[in-house]
Amino acid sequence: MALPTPTLAAIRYGYGLRPGEEPPRDVEALLAQIEEGASEKPRFPREGVSGRLDTATRVVSLLAAEAKARQAGNPNEDVRKATRTEARRIYRQDAMARLAQAIHSPLGFYERLASFWVDHFSTSVMKSLPMRMIVPLYEAQAIRPNIGGSFTKLLSDAILHPAMLIYLDQNQSVGPDSAAARKNGRGLNENLGRELLELHTLGAGSGYTQDDVRAAALILTGLSVDNRAMQVVYQPRLAEAGPVNLLGRTYQDDEGDGQDHVLMLEDLAANPRTARHVCGKLVRHFVADEAPEDMVGAMVAAWTKSEGNLTEVYRAMLAHPRAWSDPGQKIKQPFEFVASGFRALDLPERNFANLLRDMDDGDEDESPMQKAMDLTGMAKREDIRKKAGRANALTLGALQRMGQPIWQPPSPAGFADETSVWLTPSQLSERISWSRMVGRIFAQRLEPSEFLQAALADAAHPETRRVIAQAPNKVHGITMVLASPEFNRR
Repeated sequence: MALPTPTLAAIRYGYGLRPGEEPPRDVEALLAQIEEGASEKPRFPREGVSGRLDTATRVVSLLAAEAKARQAGNPNEDVRKATRTEARRIYRQDAMARLAQAIHSPLGFYERLASFWVDHFSTSVMKSLPMRMIVPLYEAQAIRPNIGGSFTKLLSDAILHPAMLIYLDQNQSVGPDSAAARKNGRGLNENLGRELLELHTLGAGSGYTQDDVRAAALILTGLSVDNRAMQVVYQPRLAEAGPVNLLGRTYQDDEGDGQDHVLMLEDLAANPRTARHVCGKLVRHFVADEAPEDMVGAMVAAWTKSEGNLTEVYRAMLAHPRAWSDPGQKIKQPFEFVASGFRALDLPERNFANLLRDMDDGDEDESPMQKAMDLTGMAKREDIRKKAGRANALTLGALQRMGQPIWQPPSPAGFADETSVWLTPSQLSERISWSRMVGRIFAQRLEPSEFLQAALADAAHPETRRVIAQAPNKVHGITMVLASPEFNRR
């Protein structure tokens, strides 16, 4: 059925409706979110960009010092344990802040674009302990400020960030004929070169060869990470000397300043195959698994005319008739499902912050005094643990069970974006369980029919309205709203 533009804009291009928040009226209202979002400071990293740089470099230094002591036969398990605990706490706070950003921000289209690009340029907090602090920094530094600008700038900032180099082992790669290779026998690592061509720019099946992958990897040699400053640096002793041919162009660093990788990224960003790959991926994410060719073509034309200006690409997508027809073609990914559920609940920010506080309280290790508590103290501790478990089950634990933990993609390709992946019996079972838990917790303050209107407005089918109106109790009614096909599709 046809939907009014504001309703479809909130559901298809945002994280759903929220009571009291006016949905975007039209295309221009959606596009206006991009500049506004890029100018805002995200809720993560929790201590800000400069503060997180200090934290990350401190943790890396601690781990290096402990590893050196361990190698010398003087391990310090207390330092290792404290560092792991701190990294886990920081990740949890950042992940909850990212979820809160999606729930409470009125800039749903900007937030959805941020998720799209973070997934397109995937990195993972699971790569190493420091990455639990670096990946949130990566999103704040490299992705969010560049969502509406040129693809060239976005590509450059994403690829030339410590998180990407660490994740794809570029800091371990050296040119086969470089000074470093001759000294220590290290070799070329093709991970970043391969993913740069296959995932980030040209796309799989676009005609590049294994020789091109190796050439890209050779051009990237010399790039490494200075852990003391948490910055990407160029080290000539790691770089491959001599000319390298890639896709018909020779890169030979005529100036000797190690800028061939910058030229390569500019060339890849301008390649027509990159435009088609990225535009098709945007349509498959927002509109339908089978991207309409005329829609992709219009976006590619806008890309070419604007020289890769992403706002103009989004404008071409949103201006196409298919952008506003056939709602419900995509299944919400788990992050979208949970975020839109909380938005429909209209949970105040302070209440959401309490969920993080409950998890932090439950994560504290018991001291000897706590272990010796009387029964009253033990009961209080058990209550704290139950609250922590419930808070986790509603948020980060739910995303883990549903298969989309925050900043933990299964591979450099990111999370799957096909309807079939998220429309499975196990996935639906997890969503129903989450919906039932939400119903039990929030039923006292919600009327199912009113909640249905808040969550779906015009998108609710008459049959769904009838079923919810006849629900035997509030918990069942709220559960049915969140488990309904209309709520799970966009």
